[in-house]
Amino acid sequence: MTHERPMRVVVCGTRFGQVYLSALHRAAPGRYRLAGILARGSARSAALAERYGVPLYGKVDELPDDIDAACVVVSSAVGGGRGAELAKELLGRGIHVLQEHPVHATEVADCLRVARRSGAQYLVNTFYPHLEPVRRFTAAARRLLELRTPVFVDAMCAVQVSFDLLDILAGIFDGLRPWSLSPVERRPGRPLVSVDGQVAGVPLTLRVENRMQAGDDSSSLFLHRVTIGTDAGNLMLANTHGPVLWSPVLSMPSDATGQFLPDASEVAERWPHGLGVTGAPVGPAETPTWATALDDVWGDGVLTALDLLCERAAAGADPLRGGQRHLTVARAWTELTETLGYPEVAHPEGGDPLSVADLTGPASSPFRP
Repeated sequence: MTHERPMRVVVCGTRFGQVYLSALHRAAPGRYRLAGILARGSARSAALAERYGVPLYGKVDELPDDIDAACVVVSSAVGGGRGAELAKELLGRGIHVLQEHPVHATEVADCLRVARRSGAQYLVNTFYPHLEPVRRFTAAARRLLELRTPVFVDAMCAVQVSFDLLDILAGIFDGLRPWSLSPVERRPGRPLVSVDGQVAGVPLTLRVENRMQAGDDSSSLFLHRVTIGTDAGNLMLANTHGPVLWSPVLSMPSDATGQFLPDASEVAERWPHGLGVTGAPVGPAETPTWATALDDVWGDGVLTALDLLCERAAAGADPLRGGQRHLTVARAWTELTETLGYPEVAHPEGGDPLSVADLTGPASSPFRP
C-alpha cells in the first residue's frame, strides 16, 4: 500500500510483541514507522523503547493524535488479559488495530462493532497463516482443489496454535462450514488427542498435543502439520516453516497378462506421460534456521498482516463483513477447546538439542537403558 507518509504504528505488549517491534524496525522506509510502545512500564519494555529509540506510553490516552495503527500483542480474556479492552479503546480513537490471536468470538464481535462505529479497521492476526511457507502451501492447496476433489484432511498441531490451524484450513477452503467435531475420549498420559470431524464437508482427522509445560508455551513437540488428500495425490505442509511436499498417487497399469513391470520398449506405450517422481517439494526443499524463522520469516509475516489491515483501510472496507471469517474460526476454536478439555501439564525431557548429524550415526539399541 502506498501512503503519503509512512503509517505510524505503536506496538502494545513487549513479550511476543518483540517480533512485531523487530519487523516494524526493519520495514522498508516509507512503508511503516514504529512510533512507540504501549506497555505497563516493565524493565523489558523500557529497554526495548530505548533500543528502538521510541517513546514508551503507559495508557491509550497518552498516545499522540498522529498514530495510524496499533498492534495489540497482549493476551485477551482467554489468556487472562485485557487485550480486547485495549483494542476497543484504540478503535474508539479511530486507530486501526491488528490484534494477535487467540481472541474469543464475543470479543471479536465487540471489536468489529466498535471499529464500524469509529470508522477504523480491526483484524485478528492469526499469525502463522501469513508466514511464507504456509502461504505457499495454502496457494498450492487451493490450486489442487481447483483440479481435484478433496478426500480427506489430516492435521496436527500444538494446542496453543490450534486457533491459527483452523484459520489455515479456512484459507484453503474459503471457510470452515460444513464444520463438525465428534466427542473424544480423554485418556490421560497420551500426548496427542485425536478428534474426528469435517471441515468444509471434507472428512477431518485432527491430532492435537493437548498439553503444555507450566509457564512455557514454547516447548511443544511441533507446531503445525497439514495434509490435503485427493485421488491424484497428497499435499503436505510438513512443518510450519516447510517444506511443502506433493506426493502423487501410484498408478501402475498392468498389461493383458497382469504384469506391471514393463520392458524398456513398452514404457512409452504404457506410460505415455511417464511414471514421474514419487514426491517433490513445492518451492524450496530446505527449511530456515530458527534464527532466520524468528527474525525474517516471522517478521515478514507480521508485515504481511499489516499490509492486509492497510489495504482494508484504504478501501474503506466494512469491518464487520471482513471479520466474518475470523468470527467463524473463533467459534470453531471454542468448540474445539471444549471438546479437547483442559490441557495436561507436560514435562519435557531435558538435554541438548539434536541435529540431523546426531541421527545419522551408528545406532546401538532402539531403547535406552
